[in-house]
Amino acid sequence: MRGYHHGDLRRALLGAAVEAIGESGPTALSLRDLARRAGVSHAAPAHHFGDKAGLLTALAVEGFDLLADALGRAGDDLLEIGVAYVRFAVDHQAHFEVMFRPELYRADDPQVVAARTRAGEALRGGLSALPARSAAEPDRDALAAWSIVHGFATLWLAGALPAGTGRDPEVVARSVIRRLFE
Repeated sequence: MRGYHHGDLRRALLGAAVEAIGESGPTALSLRDLARRAGVSHAAPAHHFGDKAGLLTALAVEGFDLLADALGRAGDDLLEIGVAYVRFAVDHQAHFEVMFRPELYRADDPQVVAARTRAGEALRGGLSALPARSAAEPDRDALAAWSIVHGFATLWLAGALPAGTGRDPEVVARSVIRRLFE
């Protein structure tokens, strides 16, 4: 067997998954292709993840953890948290594509739930900066903030924003997110 020459085969397989998703999206992902990319036997991915849903579950957990960390580094400034969300989506597009497609993985997996909750709490961290008129509805405010940054990130990644919007996603995101404060 060619396998296990990796110091961390699990990490190598997740890296191969990120690469494959970047090329052809999460639905086209195959464990056999990942094994080939990682230079291991075709049984190695199944040994580590069980099946494709298991691999995508691990990728979703990793993505939500990375997102929570990125949002946490932004502090408690809602504008900076929103920009960090967009930056994460641009820098970790494969994770982003998987994380918000719960039909592809085991969304009720305890590790997914914990990581998703941590990311959600980090996103909520800046809500105190919103005008006082909205303080009575923090759940709706959180949904509005998430919808704006997620929608923007999704449109940016799809290349669906109007021509002339700008070339730097962080600069454009700042101008959009500032609308929350008006």
